[in-house]
Amino acid sequence: MTGFWDKHIVPRLISAGCSQAPVMAMRHHVVPLARGRVLELGAGGGINLALYDRTAVETVVGIDPSDELRDRATARMRPEDRGFFEIANGVAEALPFADAQFDTVVSTFTLCSVDDQRRALAEAHRVLKPGGRFLFLEHGHSPDDGPARWQRRIEPAWKHLMGNCHLTRPVTDAVAAAGFVIDVRQGRYMERVPRFAGWVEWGNAARP
Repeated sequence: MTGFWDKHIVPRLISAGCSQAPVMAMRHHVVPLARGRVLELGAGGGINLALYDRTAVETVVGIDPSDELRDRATARMRPEDRGFFEIANGVAEALPFADAQFDTVVSTFTLCSVDDQRRALAEAHRVLKPGGRFLFLEHGHSPDDGPARWQRRIEPAWKHLMGNCHLTRPVTDAVAAAGFVIDVRQGRYMERVPRFAGWVEWGNAARP
């Protein structure tokens, strides 16, 4: 049952939940800032594809470990996306790229579900060129006691049902700890989303 759920149901839940109007509104704050050669972590589903500024981005390389989500990304591609976007199998903790290959790394609602958040951020730092940007939009640990208590209570079952998605992981602090320079700390609760799952932080961080 677990294998069927993770293989067939979770990708559908992720695609539906991560493309809701409040989530898409947040994506519009982040994805269009990408420049140059871009790596997108957790790009399965192709939800960000239409948000990139084609005048500023050369190519987007996506990586995702889910066969089903990669298939969804491929199905979402339009003829003009061929040659602009490609997606490959892989995990954020072990990126199959040499050092300093990308101008921008994008991560949207991905760091919650990786097995090792610290390692994934270290890999993002490694593959960025010096001066490159790490654009992130992630939900995580609420700064308020009430929602944070509910996050701790719900997280064990939530992870099991939602493809290893964590509710209590730090976001901006974790990015800073990985060696990125944060321009401005930004965060708020998304509209029409339960507060235990609705705290999001986003930013435009630099690799020194």
